[in-house]
Amino acid sequence: MKFETLIDCETLAVRLDDPAWRVFDCRFDLADTQRGERAHATAHVPGAFYAHIDRDLSDPITPQSGRHPLPDPVRLRDWLGRHGVGSATQVVVYDDSGGTMAVRLWWLLRWLGHTRVAVLDGGWPAWIRAAMPIEDAPPRPVTATNFSGQPDWGQVVTTATLATQVATGGDALLVMDARTRERFRGDAEPIDPVAGHIPDAINLPLVGNLDDSGRFKGPVALHSMYAPALAGRSPVDVAVMCGSGVTACHNLMAMEIAGLHGGRLYAGSWSEWIRDPARPVATGD
Repeated sequence: MKFETLIDCETLAVRLDDPAWRVFDCRFDLADTQRGERAHATAHVPGAFYAHIDRDLSDPITPQSGRHPLPDPVRLRDWLGRHGVGSATQVVVYDDSGGTMAVRLWWLLRWLGHTRVAVLDGGWPAWIRAAMPIEDAPPRPVTATNFSGQPDWGQVVTTATLATQVATGGDALLVMDARTRERFRGDAEPIDPVAGHIPDAINLPLVGNLDDSGRFKGPVALHSMYAPALAGRSPVDVAVMCGSGVTACHNLMAMEIAGLHGGRLYAGSWSEWIRDPARPVATGD
């Protein structure tokens, strides 16, 4: 059996010694970019490698890019191979923030054609509550593999595509913004220098994907949220965005759970859109 969206603590716990499985700790804090790595050194799921959002899962920022450019596929493949990820490897990713960071690696692997990847539902908090084993030792060395996945650029929407759509009044793509209501409206912007949203975008804050325990809601509940927002559109015609292309993947995960397959990522997201002051910005609802 392979896991492609979520996995629970109990299922992962019995596979920790399976050489065909790899676990990655994706804990990360935008305000303190080393906090996750420090937390990993203190305690982590046994055998888990640490995946740093900035260093491992993004390319360097450029004057034209957003805050988390997609990593170069060759470099990402090499990093995965050095951590023993092959075509048959079951990958599990986790964080301590409801999956908001772990979904980056979940999406990147799928982008490279590797669908055997799941997010630990409830993440590190659920693992601790369940009294599962932890360790503070570095993971054991693994045999490197030749990870050969190829990127599917059809899963990515570019700034140029959206800029053309906005300029021409087109509606081929539904732009779905996963940021908080306050950031979408432009009432508050704690990270980026410009507040607001792309004209005609809709707002589905990712917090709505989770239940009170920090786990993803079930397929029926998520479908009831997303299907009305799509209003009959194919998921392939949806471009999901956030501040920098990381947490948008949370909504893409929710759509997959809901059975709405094929949503696309606007990888540059808001932080890339506002790089050019000529691009229009909307505020309010």
